[in-house]
Amino acid sequence: MTSLEFQSPSDSLTPLMRQYNAIKAQNPDTVLLYRMGDFYEMFNEDAKIASKVLGLTLTARNHGGAEDVPLAGFPYHAIDRYANRLVKAGYKIAICEQTEDPKNAKGVVKRDIVEIITAGTATEDNFIEEKSNNFIVGVVSASDALGIAICDLSTGLFEAEQIPKDMLGEELVRIDPAEILLAGEEDNPLSADVKNVLPQALVSRYDAWKFEHDIADKYLCAHFGVATLSGFGFSAPGAPAAAVCAAGGLLAYLKEQKKNDLRHIVALSPRALSSFADLDPSTIRNLELLRPMHADDEDGTLLWVLDKTSTAMGARLLRTWITHPLRDIGAISERLDCVAWLKADVFVKGEAELFLRQIADIERLIGRVAYERANARDAAALAKSLAVFPRIVKLLSAAPSLSLVEAGTSLEGFDPLVESVLTTIVESPPLSIREGGLIKTGVSAELDEVRSATVNGKKWIASLQESERSRTGISSLRVGYNRVFGYYIEVSKANLGSVPENYIRKQTLVNGERFITPELKDMEAKILGADEKCAALEYDLFVALRSTIAAQCAAIQKAARAIALLDVYLSLAKAATEYGYCRPVLAESADLAIREGRHPVVERMLAAGDQFVPNDTDCRALDSQILLITGPNMAGKSTYLRQNALIALMAQMGSFVPAASAQIGVVDKFYTRVGASDRLARGQSTFLVEMIEVANILNNATDKSLVLLDEVGRGTSTFDGISIAWAVAEYLHEAQGRRPRTFFATHYHELTELALLFPRIKNLHIKVKEWNDKIIFLRKIDQGSCDHSYGIQVARLAGVPKAVIIRAKEILANLENMEFSPDHKPILARHREAKKSAREAERFDVGVQLNMIDSMKGEIIQQLLDLDLNQLTPLDALNLLAELKKRAGEIPE
Repeated sequence: MTSLEFQSPSDSLTPLMRQYNAIKAQNPDTVLLYRMGDFYEMFNEDAKIASKVLGLTLTARNHGGAEDVPLAGFPYHAIDRYANRLVKAGYKIAICEQTEDPKNAKGVVKRDIVEIITAGTATEDNFIEEKSNNFIVGVVSASDALGIAICDLSTGLFEAEQIPKDMLGEELVRIDPAEILLAGEEDNPLSADVKNVLPQALVSRYDAWKFEHDIADKYLCAHFGVATLSGFGFSAPGAPAAAVCAAGGLLAYLKEQKKNDLRHIVALSPRALSSFADLDPSTIRNLELLRPMHADDEDGTLLWVLDKTSTAMGARLLRTWITHPLRDIGAISERLDCVAWLKADVFVKGEAELFLRQIADIERLIGRVAYERANARDAAALAKSLAVFPRIVKLLSAAPSLSLVEAGTSLEGFDPLVESVLTTIVESPPLSIREGGLIKTGVSAELDEVRSATVNGKKWIASLQESERSRTGISSLRVGYNRVFGYYIEVSKANLGSVPENYIRKQTLVNGERFITPELKDMEAKILGADEKCAALEYDLFVALRSTIAAQCAAIQKAARAIALLDVYLSLAKAATEYGYCRPVLAESADLAIREGRHPVVERMLAAGDQFVPNDTDCRALDSQILLITGPNMAGKSTYLRQNALIALMAQMGSFVPAASAQIGVVDKFYTRVGASDRLARGQSTFLVEMIEVANILNNATDKSLVLLDEVGRGTSTFDGISIAWAVAEYLHEAQGRRPRTFFATHYHELTELALLFPRIKNLHIKVKEWNDKIIFLRKIDQGSCDHSYGIQVARLAGVPKAVIIRAKEILANLENMEFSPDHKPILARHREAKKSAREAERFDVGVQLNMIDSMKGEIIQQLLDLDLNQLTPLDALNLLAELKKRAGEIPE
């Protein structure tokens, strides 16, 4: 038996393919981008994925195996574009580079993974949004809690917290991560919970043992160079142990993925859930804080209204503030003081905005520096931004708030670094840091000497053309250069007879010949050698400068946070000035008193010339805990509900609010049950989703919560719906410890009787004006209830056919009069059999007409019966008489 009979299948593969398979085996869950010369190649299943996602041509080639191997690739310079598309499509990609010069390689060029990029670990600008953090979240389950660690690799932000297990969904939606890291394999019970909440997020898994507390603690201490995590608040008695587990496991994962020591992560900050008001996922969605409910809309969010930031850092912090309203009145008041100062001082506000516009995204720039990816343009942009700091420090010296004064202090001490960078790097440096042209003259004597030799050599070559023309008498002779052949002397065919003997032929062209001389060859070697040495020296100088900048990473990150803080305050001050917002008064009471409140988003989206109608709110724990709101469709009930929640939320994030005045009792939890939606993929109907949200409110709301209930019970039969809605209102009124301030909008007019039975339920309604069977929406809230929903009028506004409107009026009249047929069936069911013939159809039309007449007469009679003659002025009486006469004239004969 020959040795060939024992040969394994892999032995027949080419050396290159064996190398590829070995690297791929170490990263089986990635799309491997394998560098081959000027291309990144993908093989087998990766090639098929690339062909589908990137639209690349799928080819095949034999690499020594029994079958051809699928192949796809793209040029190396297109890596950003194609890698971005793969990551956005939900794939992990592994970048495999050549780690040795092919000229020095013996056999297959050495290659290795230099980075793994996922949705949550991407740091480059083309992968991530400028104004949003790109979070990856590590989640680990402890005996009675969850540990959560949060990291944005692009900025170095690193936080950890411990939360109750039932708060996972709420916290993940609020953080909005791009990737979630779980311990262990597919059987982790948290997998289903995570996918239910954020089905679009990438879920990755990592070795469970690396999340164990002792290992995680040691790993974190080693990274930060400390003996204990006590300085970060994670080792004291009662400290959140689960948070340490999550943070240690996440940091280990990130270092492994990025092949980097992540030295720009300089601290682990504790994150206290109790500092913020609760916002459950449906509330963040229903209030449209960050995203509009309809995907087609681009605007229409609270963020869209308030974002007047000048820097990307400020924009990211503003997003965080919106989804993390505070509970502490002292902290809220300090924020409001800062906004008030900037709002009042027009000069400071204008100067601050001018300075902020000159500052780049230094938070991400210092991350690029720490990653050793920053180029000379990045360093120059960072230095120019730091150069603005002294003017901002001077501006903040008069700030009334300690937070702004401390922010100013964080901006001091960067003058030497700015001087070093700006005196080293040229004014307009190139993108590449390896080809020279980025270091100023005078920085390095050695560099200047080499440059001088290069310049002199190039001058010699420049003079060579004139001297050779004179010596040879060939006036068209030309000295040129290209990267392939170097320097040459070019002579046309007509002048080849005049070429001197010392010319050495180098290249033949269609119209002439190219030559070199021994002297030119020697000078070429000197010049090219000097150019290469120049480039090497400049690269070394820049790397040293970059290391100097990186040494101040922590200080620059702190300064970036100070700039972001000032930017958010300035943005809120600008919004307050431009939109006429007032400063809210925060209190510990469970009251909500707003005068002339407005919806911050709706008022900004009105057509030119339209005015938003403001409304008052008086929701007090002692006598008006539940406001029951009735009124027509489209009248503005939902707007009124949402505007009160948004005003309270804006106040607690530290913003002025759209109102003439506002007293806000601090809200601990915001809840909304608004709109209809289903989750059919999870077997949840619209009504079930509604009841799940209602159950969450009833089980978790407190006396300090704020609850919005819009049309509870509409997803089932009328009697069922009324019963549930009534019982929910009763429970919110009566349950000890669960009596939240509640806005309850409904079309079930039967619920208005609750105000007669329960002292803290008050009826409100949206006023409308009826005229000629039409309604005019006045958008005004008033005391009392409304007994009509005007749904038919709204249907007519929507363009429903006239025949349907007429028939709907007849049915409504019959239902309201409780009319039944002799066999005890509703009259609305009659005429169904009459449609079988044209004659019956005609009878049907006549019946509709007669019933319409009866309905119109009945409405006039009812209007007369409802009159309060004691309240009727002579002028009102004349106007009413004219209206009734006109309506009577419209009744068909």
